[in-house]
Amino acid sequence: MNLLPQKILDQLAANGQANFARIQAGEDTIDHPPVVKLFTPDGGATWLLSETEPDDPDIAFGLCDLGLGFPELGSVRISVLLAHRGRLGLPIERDLHFQADAPLSVYAERARDAGGILA
Repeated sequence: MNLLPQKILDQLAANGQANFARIQAGEDTIDHPPVVKLFTPDGGATWLLSETEPDDPDIAFGLCDLGLGFPELGSVRISVLLAHRGRLGLPIERDLHFQADAPLSVYAERARDAGGILA
């Protein structure tokens, strides 16, 4: 399975470009829904990614939860996620059934309240 198919990469890039354009215009950024959910099948880490940096598509922004009870909004390198292996040697997987039902900020609020990503 391809962790991030081109369709997902294109949507992440489009969201990043949209926010870059808004920043350049002095406008507020868009609170995009997550495009993809990634997780460690042999651990508690989860990532909900909403966009990539226009000048470096290897950097994605989203809600990151390493399974320690402290989910946070931030950036992660996609290449690091692709190379990561969990404690049983398993690679990160994509939740094939994930469909966002809210903007990223709502997921972040839910995760802070629960101590982890619930999506």
